[in-house]
Amino acid sequence: MVTKTKTLQLVFLNGANKKVNLSLPDAAANLAGTEVKKAMETIANAKAFAQEGVDLYKTPQSASYVERTVTSLFDNTQGQSM
Repeated sequence: MVTKTKTLQLVFLNGANKKVNLSLPDAAANLAGTEVKKAMETIANAKAFAQEGVDLYKTPQSASYVERTVTSLFDNTQGQSM
């Protein structure tokens, strides 16, 4: 069985100028770059996320879709009692 997923990955600089990722696994698959950038700017301007006094999502850097394909070779988890 093959399972494919698509995740929107947002990359920001935090208040300490280090890269941090925000992954959105159920994001719409057809977003335009301008829409995503505007949303990232809204997140940054809200200053709602901080850790130990450092803004987590201060400066938008990039956004991309990450696609993942998993091919299951076997799966004994269905109906198995432990």
